[in-house]
Amino acid sequence: MTTTEAEIIKILAEEKNMRKAAERLFLTQPALSQRLQSIEKDWGAQLFIRSQKGLTPTPAGELVIQYAIESINRREEVFDTIQGLNSKVHGTLKIACASIVGQNWLPKVLKDFVTQYPDAKISLITGWSSEIVKALYEGEAHVGIVRGQAEWKGKRVHLFRDMMYLVDKEIEKIEDILTTDRPFIQFKSDSNYYQEIQLWWQRHFSSNPKRQIIVDQIETCKQMAMNGIGYAILPSITLNGEEKVNKIPLTNNEKDTGLTRDTWLIGYDSSFKLRQVEAFVDVVKEHASCLYDYTK
Repeated sequence: MTTTEAEIIKILAEEKNMRKAAERLFLTQPALSQRLQSIEKDWGAQLFIRSQKGLTPTPAGELVIQYAIESINRREEVFDTIQGLNSKVHGTLKIACASIVGQNWLPKVLKDFVTQYPDAKISLITGWSSEIVKALYEGEAHVGIVRGQAEWKGKRVHLFRDMMYLVDKEIEKIEDILTTDRPFIQFKSDSNYYQEIQLWWQRHFSSNPKRQIIVDQIETCKQMAMNGIGYAILPSITLNGEEKVNKIPLTNNEKDTGLTRDTWLIGYDSSFKLRQVEAFVDVVKEHASCLYDYTK
């Protein structure tokens, strides 16, 4: 199977639709159909069943799809290794990044990276921290950027720590929580972020919030607080200083156990030796060193 044929099978499996796959491959549908027939003839088996719902892989198709994906991944690995032998930064930099970092911090980092290393390509996956770790285990990324204390036994580089803030249009100090009827808006995910906020609350208050709203996206949580619906606890990475709300830091002092959130760069030692990864780490460290001074 050639690289082009492997790419065709991979995209057909991802899209499960001839029209969408043809658009991604910059082919007409008849041309793509002809290519698929030729590939199926070479394998001596039907790889996809067509129906009104789209394309469904046959048992033989599932085997060929897996082979195609492995072939593409292996080619990328060999290409990256070869490029790593050169002095110039080439190859694909595959990053898996926690969504909150990908939305609020990483774009500026990547802008500097592509400016300094225009010959490098970038592949970016975003999701929950647990999904980032999974992507590394499965070889889908060279490095991952995770939040909190992710389970990882490989190389870890601490990037920065966010201070957590209580954000609200009306509340001006932590003690006001005891008397307010405003709802506590919380963001829930598969990470320990939600649990950490629960533990902080239990250490400071003897009862649960009078009213609560649980959402599944931190950006939704932020926008609801910005629009005065209730109060929220948000990390500084989500705040740019222009929000027209009260921001009360959950600071550390003798009487108060503050709440912070760490961000880590993780990966296997072998990946950190690739030139494109080394270059990315340098840019990341430079940005991380001047952001989120949580001691102030």
